[in-house]
Amino acid sequence: MDKKIDVLDKGYVRLVSTMGNDLTVVNSARVSYDKASHEMDDKDKRLIRFLAKNLHTSPFRHSMLQFEVYSPLLVARQHWKYIVGSDFRDPLTGAWNESSRRYITEEPEFYVIGSDQWRNVPESSKQGSGECLSLEIGDKWTRELTEHYDQSLEKYEQAMKDGVCVEQARVFLPAYALYVRYYWTASLQAVAHFINQRLAHDAQKEIQEYARATLLLTQSEFPHSIEELVG
Repeated sequence: MDKKIDVLDKGYVRLVSTMGNDLTVVNSARVSYDKASHEMDDKDKRLIRFLAKNLHTSPFRHSMLQFEVYSPLLVARQHWKYIVGSDFRDPLTGAWNESSRRYITEEPEFYVIGSDQWRNVPESSKQGSGECLSLEIGDKWTRELTEHYDQSLEKYEQAMKDGVCVEQARVFLPAYALYVRYYWTASLQAVAHFINQRLAHDAQKEIQEYARATLLLTQSEFPHSIEELVG
């Protein structure tokens, strides 16, 4: 299994592995009656619908998904909220491992906002974003952004040439725009929770794109469960 969807300018979401399928959900629910299904039928689909509708979520926690994600830090830190505070008793528990620039010096990559992608401040909210700004303004700030990245990268590389350790030299890199790579492993219920929250209309546009990619990849393995879990 190696399914991957490109996101933004350089990012992606890759489905690394899964444990279970829609039948796992069904059979986890039916074990109370010492029954099991071996092939999905309409009765099983109705059971999944019943479980999701009535918030009987434990059967959805017997299936797991592992993703590799490459995203700007501004997305990764929002995604991280679905891990912080979790423990083995938490129904949304999962695992997260991220690349570290204390140990690696691979070529830094930054999220470059295209000229047609800069957004204005929304009139109805103090946070988030609204409509796209004009191309004239967008051109200006895309140029400013790339110049900022070039200058920061030059300082980062020069500091290391002067003998500064990697873990300190990295402070010259524009953090929120810097791409990071991480593995996220979570239950089917946790993945659906992330998708529902981050596909909402008021979620940040960039993380909406990652949620959309996660949805498509999860649908390919759990089509019936995702149809009922994602509103």
